Parts: sequence; C-alpha cells; structure tokens
Amino acid sequence: MTKTAFADPEEPDDEQGQDVKAKQKRRGRGEGGLSWDKKRQRWIASVTVGHTPAGKPIVRRGSGKTITEARKKLKENQRDHEDGHAIAPHGYTVAEAVNYWHGVFAKSGRADKTAKDYRGYIDNHVIPGLGARKLRDLTVEDVENWLGERTEQLSTRSLRILHSILSRAVKKAQARDKVKRNVVLLADIPVGRPGRPSKALNLDQAEAVLKAAEGYALHAYVVLSILIGARTEELRALTWAHVDLEGQPEMYGMPLIPPSIMVWRSVRVDGDTKTVKSRRTLAMPLRCVEVLQAHRERQEELRKKAGDAWQNNDLVFCTRTGRPLSPDNVKRDVRPIFKKAGLVPEDWTPREFRHTFVSLLSASGVPLENISRLVGHNGTAVTELVYRHQIRPVIEEGATAMDRIVPTETDRRITEALATLIAEGRTPPTELLDFGHDGKLRISRPHFLAWLDSEETAGRSVPGTPTGASLEALLALIAVRLAGGA
Repeated sequence: MTKTAFADPEEPDDEQGQDVKAKQKRRGRGEGGLSWDKKRQRWIASVTVGHTPAGKPIVRRGSGKTITEARKKLKENQRDHEDGHAIAPHGYTVAEAVNYWHGVFAKSGRADKTAKDYRGYIDNHVIPGLGARKLRDLTVEDVENWLGERTEQLSTRSLRILHSILSRAVKKAQARDKVKRNVVLLADIPVGRPGRPSKALNLDQAEAVLKAAEGYALHAYVVLSILIGARTEELRALTWAHVDLEGQPEMYGMPLIPPSIMVWRSVRVDGDTKTVKSRRTLAMPLRCVEVLQAHRERQEELRKKAGDAWQNNDLVFCTRTGRPLSPDNVKRDVRPIFKKAGLVPEDWTPREFRHTFVSLLSASGVPLENISRLVGHNGTAVTELVYRHQIRPVIEEGATAMDRIVPTETDRRITEALATLIAEGRTPPTELLDFGHDGKLRISRPHFLAWLDSEETAGRSVPGTPTGASLEALLALIAVRLAGGA
C-alpha cells in the first residue's frame, strides 16, 4: 500500500474525470489520510483514534471505490472520534455479542439454573434468528420482526426475556466499542401467546388438600405453604434453628411472643431472601405448630434409620438422608396429595399454595398492606395484581386469621363449649382467663380443656352448640360480661 498524500501514476481519476493530483492537498496532523491500495483497487481512509497503554497508535480504516466514498468514510470516522465513539468493527456479529455477554453473565455469581435457562434462549432463539447479522447493521426493524415471528410460540414473559438478553448483550458490546448504539432499546416488545395463569385454591379445596396431605412426608410442608404463605425456595432452606415451636408467654411485663418461624434464608446462590422485605419473622397458626412437632419426631426417626448416611444440615424439609430438597422433589411429592384431594395434579404446582394463602386472607378481610408484609413483598402492587385471585414483627395477622379460617379440632371444641356456657348465662372460671397487654381476653387452652373434661366426668355435661361466632368474638362477649359483673 502506498501511503502518500499525492496521486500515484497508476491512480485512477475520480468520478468527475478530474486529475487526482490536481485536487489533493496535504492534510494536517490529526485529519487522517487517504491512500490508494493497488492490490485491493480501493481508496483507503485512515485515522488515528488513540494510543494503546504501550504507546502504539490505534488506527481505524475505511475504504471506498472512489475518493469521494473514502473521504466520506474518513469524515464519519473522524466525527465518531470527536464525539467520543470508537469505530465499530465491520465483522462483529450478534452471535459473537450474545456469546460474550453470556460468558460474563454465567461467571457473575448467578444461579446455575438461570445461566442454563438463558443459554437455552440464546441457542434456540437469538442465534438462529439474528446470530449471523452484523451487529453494526442491526436495526430496530430487525429486532421487532424477529420478536414478532415468535409471538405464537412464546409467552409475553419469554419475549421480554429474549429482548432483555439481546439488549444486555448489545449494551456490553457498546462498552467494548463494538457498536455505537443499542437499537434494541428502541424496539417494542409484542404480546405473546397467553401463558399458564397462576391460580389459587378456594377454601374447600384448601381444606381438602390439608386433609389429603396427612400421612405424607410433605404434610408439614403443605400446611406451612398454605397457612403461612412462604415461598417454596424459602421453605426448602428453612432450618430448625429458625423455628420457634414454643414462643414466650406474657410475663414480667414482657409481651407475648407466639410460636414463629424466621424466614431469613432461601436456596438462592447467596443464601439470602429474594428482597430485603422478604426477610421476616412470622407467627405460626396452631395447626402449623402441631404438624411441625410431629414432623420433627418423624425426622428424628429417619435420622436414626439413616445412620452414617444422614447429612446433618439442620433442614426442616429434606430427603430421607438429610439432603436438601430440589424443586423436582417437591413437585413429584405433592402430586399424589393433589390427586387424593380430588384435583388434577397436572393443573397445580407448589407455588400456588402461596397464591392460596394470599387469596384466603384477602377474602377474609385482611388488609392488603398486611398481606403484602406477610408474604414479603416490597409493596402492594405485586400482591394485588399477581397474587390476589378471585376469591407485624412478629407479624401475627396471618396466624390469627388462619386460626379462624382453618381452626383445629381443639379450637372447634372450645368455641362450641364457650357458646354453650354463654347461652346458659355462665362464664368459665376466671383462673382460666387472662387479659393480655393489649386488653384482649385470652383463654388458656390446655387448662380450659382439662376443666371441660372434669366437668363432663363429673356429670355436668357441657354439650357443644354449633355456632357461627369465632372464638375471638365469644371471648370478647365474655370480657363484656366480666366487666359488667355478669
């Protein structure tokens, strides 16, 4: 290549027939240069855009069949350099961009499953559809046509993921001076085919599932999922160290602390919960306490049976040898429960227990803000739009409401006995009652049941009277009578 500002004897005239030598002038420093490449039979425009750390000039070149084309390319290169943009390479493809981005993404501490899922999107959709396209030539129309061709095949969520992958790949290419702008950001995302909508069990179905789960290894898992609303990733990471089955009675001026679980961990890569507000401590309904006590006893038997094969991970829910449960373990083991409850197993997933929790609380009148706190959402928007279907630190609203919605046999017996006593104009012995720090009347369940048994044993039967009133309402009525001296 001849690098000179003057025409070579073999250089052609320009397209207007004027002699090149008569037109050309020597360019100043930093203006770039033009030269004739005999081998390629093209004019070459070049400009120095900077220097490497070692001091070597960084030169970008462009070519044209005529001087006019080459000068136009040179001006573009100079303008990009002045604007702070490096010149994108001509041969860099979309496939190279997304493969480079995914390589960085997979090493950034993301979950293996997420990296694997994104790799599937890239291999099955991005590369077959756009991979051969030169990145600098990619247009908004290319992206929108590519997404539009997949609207009947993919859901809107999947189309958003594809758009996100491509956009992030191009953004990474921008940072590496492979392209000047990200056209993907300007492309609209179309609506895809309808996805499988999440749904919730109604009260009768929830009761049927709770009953059907009895005797299964995941009985306690199902009960906690429906009555507490924890995420499946949170329950699979729950340890016994974060479970309080006894709580603390009200004494010495200290407030009552009910039995609770500390949702502080998940099976995510970093072991933390999904969001900051997902880290919460939840009071447990009585049914949860009862099933967890039984579950712990069964787990101890499994530990002894497994012997040296047992892995002591302190997990509440684990395999027969103490290992963590996988999502597939849970899906497989809840299907017989759905079937026994009279449901179609293929129509339901474990995550819909959480949806059921939200819907049951909403239907029972619990404020949306409280539900949002219970499920660990950052705000009420997701709770309302995604989780509420047709139908406190320690946060007690969920446990209280669930005790009322799905009472234990013990609570049913106490409620009926109190209704009978009130109908007869009687009240329980005062030693069985206690006013808490919040002014609400409470009853000692074990002592009341013992008294009730002694009354029946002595022949003074206290028959049960069916009632629609809740235990809370009956205790409030008794409190009024006690205050009035009745």
